[in-house]
Amino acid sequence: MMRHAVAVLAVGLLSLLGSGPVRAQDAAASRAVVVASKPFGESFILAEMFAQLLEARGIPVARKPGLGSTEILVGALRQGAVDVYPEYTGTGLLAILHDTLPHATLGVPRRVYAHVDSAFRARWGMRWLPPLGFENTFAVAVRRETAERYGLRTLSDLARQSARLTAGFTPDFIERQDGLAGLVAAYGPGISPRAIRPLLPALKYQALAGGSVDVVDGFSTDGLLARYGLVVLEDDRRFFPPYEAAALLGPRAAQRGDVVSALALLSGRLDVETMRALNRRVEVDGEDARAVAASALGALGLRSAGEATTTASAPAAAGQSFGAYLWGRRAALARLTLRHLALVALALAAATLVAVPLGLALERARRAAGPALGALGVLQTIPSIALLAFMVPLLGIGTVPALVALWLYALFPIARGTYTGVRDADPAAVEAAEALGMTPAQRLRLVRLPLAAPVIMAGVRTAAVITVGAATLAAFIGAGGLGEPIVTGLALADTHLVLSGALPAAALALLVDGALSLVERRIAPAHLRRRRGRESTSPVRTQEL
Repeated sequence: MMRHAVAVLAVGLLSLLGSGPVRAQDAAASRAVVVASKPFGESFILAEMFAQLLEARGIPVARKPGLGSTEILVGALRQGAVDVYPEYTGTGLLAILHDTLPHATLGVPRRVYAHVDSAFRARWGMRWLPPLGFENTFAVAVRRETAERYGLRTLSDLARQSARLTAGFTPDFIERQDGLAGLVAAYGPGISPRAIRPLLPALKYQALAGGSVDVVDGFSTDGLLARYGLVVLEDDRRFFPPYEAAALLGPRAAQRGDVVSALALLSGRLDVETMRALNRRVEVDGEDARAVAASALGALGLRSAGEATTTASAPAAAGQSFGAYLWGRRAALARLTLRHLALVALALAAATLVAVPLGLALERARRAAGPALGALGVLQTIPSIALLAFMVPLLGIGTVPALVALWLYALFPIARGTYTGVRDADPAAVEAAEALGMTPAQRLRLVRLPLAAPVIMAGVRTAAVITVGAATLAAFIGAGGLGEPIVTGLALADTHLVLSGALPAAALALLVDGALSLVERRIAPAHLRRRRGRESTSPVRTQEL
């Protein structure tokens, strides 16, 4: 039975890996170009333009939208898990290379680009294609009434007044050398507000408009700046370097002439006004990023109208009921649910195969049980997103790191349930079995394990619910599942999109728990099932107990 379970698990793992390329180990994935993006509107649009441009020239593409921070994406490029994503030269200079240039050189965008491209080629074999034609520099913004109240026009003004303000900054901006840390070095510690709340890119604008924070970081091409009528503070000390948008290629893609020639068609074709208009369509008007990318390529003459129509997905429906919205996305949600369920099933099966024998071994060596279960319990205290991020440098992005993280989360409840159930099995029944001459192995197999089965299954049920919830975060590292619409919806402040992933995930957790509860009842010894039946149908008996 155990061998059969291991074989089924191995087949399932191989099939899941085949459905989502991680390191492009099979022939199909090795030909596909993995296009990724950061979790904000402009990055979604540009990555989609890259993907559609490649597909129009017959190059297979795998999409990994909204993967996370700069560090995660660059690490994925270096490992070959991602082939191309949109990046900015200033980010490459300061946040990735941790480099600097003379002030006179920083003022010349083409020199910054040349320096960054040369350094990336020398260090990692990566390549920056010529810039797309626009800059998207950091923008520190406040509400108009805040600017008037405190006399804020420049970042120097902010440095004098920031002790009175609360900031809502993205985690990326807080940590980066070309973000808050660099601003403190350039403008002094006074530039740092009294309180800083880490916020997702789209949510920070809502928080600012609602008055929860007073100042946010943004980008000069953000469509939401105009929507909320925000005031962008002038960088009077010229701290921020040029941030020219460009396609950043990993070593594998950099050596493919067809990829380079296709993506180079976008170089110099997008200006600031065009990009701001595209961002507004996604961030403000709620259009689908694929549709916006397709129409932009068509306007540039890089796609025919027919191609744009067939490639683009339907725009997000404004004013549509949530039920109709879900029905319109039913095919995509079914695919994501199956992917989510596969992740959960494989992680849970692997955890069961390890945790049950571990729990049995700890019951035989009880002195080691406390430290061992305590160590597994510590894993439960690590935030899911932190554990997933920790896996990226070790295992890259995609299915494998997600499975390992989910497997680690599922170990503790199952191991503890197994240990507790076997240890506390009915002492009278165990003593009777011993009196009948059963060996320890027979007592374990025929008496203690059957008695402990409900407790073990309770641990499996707990692990299953935890795993279903944690699996939604696997989308942050490209593993797919119901976390995909949640990640995208958070980036675009699209409530319908967030709920289209969150509600099915919650329903899936309830269904999995209900299914396992039936299994728990089925495997319970007959006398326990009869006792539970009497207790559930007899209120007098329940009160007596």
